[in-house]
Amino acid sequence: MSKQSLNRKHSSIVVDGTDRAPSRAMLRAVGFSTEDFKKSQVGIASTWSMVTPCNMHIDKLAQQALRGVDENGGKGVMFGTITISDGISMGFEGMKYSLVSREVIADSVETVMGCEGFDGLVAVGGCDKNMPGCIIAMARLNRPSVFVYGGTILPGCYKGKNVDIVSVFEAVGAHANKRINDQELEAIESCAIPGPGSCGGMYTANTMASAIEALGMSLPNSSAQAAISDAKNQDCYNAGKAVLNLIEKGIAPRDILTKKAFENSITVVTALGGSTNAVLHLLAIAHAANVKLSIDDFTRIGKKVPVLADLKPSGRFVMAELVNIGGTTPLMKMLLDKGLLHGDCLTVTSKTVRENLANVQPYPQGQEIIRPFSNPIKKEGHIVILYGNLARTGAVAKISGKEGNVFTGTAIVFDSEEAALKKILDGTVKKGHVIVIRYEGPKGGPGMREMLAPTSAVMGKGLGKDVALITDGRFSGGSHGYVVGHITPEAYVGGLIAIIKNGDSITIDAVKRELNLNVPSAEIKKRLKQWKQPKPRYTRGVLAKYMKSVTSAELGAVTD
Repeated sequence: MSKQSLNRKHSSIVVDGTDRAPSRAMLRAVGFSTEDFKKSQVGIASTWSMVTPCNMHIDKLAQQALRGVDENGGKGVMFGTITISDGISMGFEGMKYSLVSREVIADSVETVMGCEGFDGLVAVGGCDKNMPGCIIAMARLNRPSVFVYGGTILPGCYKGKNVDIVSVFEAVGAHANKRINDQELEAIESCAIPGPGSCGGMYTANTMASAIEALGMSLPNSSAQAAISDAKNQDCYNAGKAVLNLIEKGIAPRDILTKKAFENSITVVTALGGSTNAVLHLLAIAHAANVKLSIDDFTRIGKKVPVLADLKPSGRFVMAELVNIGGTTPLMKMLLDKGLLHGDCLTVTSKTVRENLANVQPYPQGQEIIRPFSNPIKKEGHIVILYGNLARTGAVAKISGKEGNVFTGTAIVFDSEEAALKKILDGTVKKGHVIVIRYEGPKGGPGMREMLAPTSAVMGKGLGKDVALITDGRFSGGSHGYVVGHITPEAYVGGLIAIIKNGDSITIDAVKRELNLNVPSAEIKKRLKQWKQPKPRYTRGVLAKYMKSVTSAELGAVTD
């Protein structure tokens, strides 16, 4: 096979030869010239949508990536995939589609790429689920690919302080507690989201952007650029150029997505104090890449990697402020120099992590966003994997260190997020309670909703250190406080969370890494015998199909 044919491994099958004239005729109508049929074809997957500010600008970024392909000897073809808004759907039934959308996005990108015979892929994503969705598709397809993060939003400003979407959720709790009035709530709501870009703290979008960069699937500092900036436009253009280099050199995603790369990603997520959703998404990406990764790898790595970033939701600063001092690459250089990153991992630059970081300058003196190793936010990782009778196959806690390490409280039980939120806001939930929200797992929801509304209401009510919340659902990257999610087995399949009663004692122990229901074993056996699986909440459509195919959360909640 000629070198040119190697660079057109997939597209040549579609457009070469007299029998492919019909295909060429169709492509001429969308802008192909005769010369374009001799070029590598690159799909540009755009997650543009006006349903959320996270993605409202991505059509323009995708055009920059297209230009990067076309001006460097390739032929780019743009196509779309869906996105949903976690921030808008949070707290009602629509949120059940959120995690499901990750699978829909992965399937749709794979479908277009496979059908059209593109040789490479650039995907531009900007919200929580479309980022891992695109990487899952890349891993499945294993064609040269580069991911581009759409970039972080700039913070809003209220009374001289940075505010964002989580500020609004917490303001709802403060309003319910009569700490702010109607006018103050509306003022915060009106200024919190000033324009395009993903939620501004180290929430799930910025966490996953950083995780993907650490995996080697984005160009350096793609995770740490403002959504509206010259740097982000250049990043997109460079991604178009980079994918052609990968095609030329025959470098595919599974050459990059190794076990060491996932260890690098977990390390960076830990140092940044990132979202617990990274556990779910990295497990799913590893599954697609045929890499053996487990929740216990987060424990192993977390024991040696400190939290260094003082970023929201637990910390003081927003992502835009990290961008201003140099982004994520100086942090990665710190971790590499400390021996905590694998420097020999290949990346989409076609160079190694060590080569990419060789000339990176340290953070400026006096900055307070990234702490030195001598003064970490937390000496060990904040993502704590718990086991115990309530989490026989694992649960995921986010322990910043500010909540304390052990919490024993009295259960107050709800079978849905809405029911819990109502009782938090009306004052029924009080100091010493462990809020239990169940039947919110991947199958039980279905869809494993995020509990940002309840956790934010707890914080807004001033109960952050006085109550805990456990669920078989999951949490937004904006959630903080004493929270445990991803409890497995989930309630719908008969996990112990299904038989908790009001008044039961529950202990969360981040030191022993345990989550236990303090009820005699004989009583537990009795309750389990009496338990009956509820009828499915959905019997037709997307959610019903998802429920039938999805795996448990400790396996990444995957559907293939």
